[in-house]
Amino acid sequence: MGMRVVVAMSGGVDSAVTAALLQEQGYEVVGVTLKVWSPSTEAPIAPSHQSCCTPETYDDARLMAAHLGFPHYLLNVEREFDEHVVTPFCREYAAGRTPLPCATCNTEVKFGSLLGRALAWGAAFVATGHYARAVPDPATGQVLLKRGIDRTKDQSYFLYGLTQSQLRRIRFPLGTLHKSEVRALAARLGLRVAHKPESQELCFLPNGDYRGLLRERVPEAMRPGLIRDQSGDMLGTHAGIPLFTIGQRRGLKIGGRGGPYYVVAVDPERSEVVVGREADLFADTLVAHRVNFVTGEALSEPRPAFATIRYRHPLEEATIAPLADGQVLVRFAHPVRAITPGQAVVFYDREDPDLVLGGGTIREVRRQG
Repeated sequence: MGMRVVVAMSGGVDSAVTAALLQEQGYEVVGVTLKVWSPSTEAPIAPSHQSCCTPETYDDARLMAAHLGFPHYLLNVEREFDEHVVTPFCREYAAGRTPLPCATCNTEVKFGSLLGRALAWGAAFVATGHYARAVPDPATGQVLLKRGIDRTKDQSYFLYGLTQSQLRRIRFPLGTLHKSEVRALAARLGLRVAHKPESQELCFLPNGDYRGLLRERVPEAMRPGLIRDQSGDMLGTHAGIPLFTIGQRRGLKIGGRGGPYYVVAVDPERSEVVVGREADLFADTLVAHRVNFVTGEALSEPRPAFATIRYRHPLEEATIAPLADGQVLVRFAHPVRAITPGQAVVFYDREDPDLVLGGGTIREVRRQG
């Protein structure tokens, strides 16, 4: 029997194939499904939605493990998930920012809490179905984080917070495959989830109803306020700043006033939403905090890079430069649309655009003019 690996199984095709591939490579596979959210706290799930946190998905994961012949366990991490993911998610929205909970979950839960438990159980690695690559570099002894081969599925954007100690204990078997290959392999193995639809919602919000969660957790943020243009003129009212994000056009209810208008800023202290024209959404500079560089080496001087400001956004030419307190200034070669505080900016190497340098949380946006 080979080295033990704990595979995080969501009940979907990607994690099932991950387990199967590692098993074929000789690993001793143990499947673990994370219980992050109590079903009793969730709204009824519409049939059109697929979530990773329902009894049905737990059953799918268990049955896939039984089919492939390895043990499977359900691990309750609700406390850690609430502390590291749900609570900050609500706090960020209340502060007028748009959070990125999947990145936090990866760093703190899947490759934090779960990895720690896996090592305590005698496992050597944790594996997930992420479309990304962890590649050893013989020249430096480091582990490089690279984009997945399938550009339509690449998830390296959500993994920028990983450290060298974590990457040394991670396996990403799907990083060198395309999604079509994964489904074909699942069908060949007779996996019942081979053609299962993908989850498109946050795992703790299977119906996408984050408003209900915010009303419960941060009711003070869901208070009415004004919608103003950039000159300060009042154009309308709103029911709470967490309902708005940068670049949003729908839901403003100020039509017929010379629009279209887009959200360009949110002021939580005044409970005001500021709108402008589409041209007002473009900016060429941002400041990032909570920055992590995957190699562990801090940025010491300006360097050219590629940067992206949201999942599946094109890589943009930029210069990244160190600021005080570990913050990073990102200056784009060309203005970028709808840079959103709370989201991540992720840096990629200019010479090797597959290589993730690191990233951070967007704190401040600076617009031209």
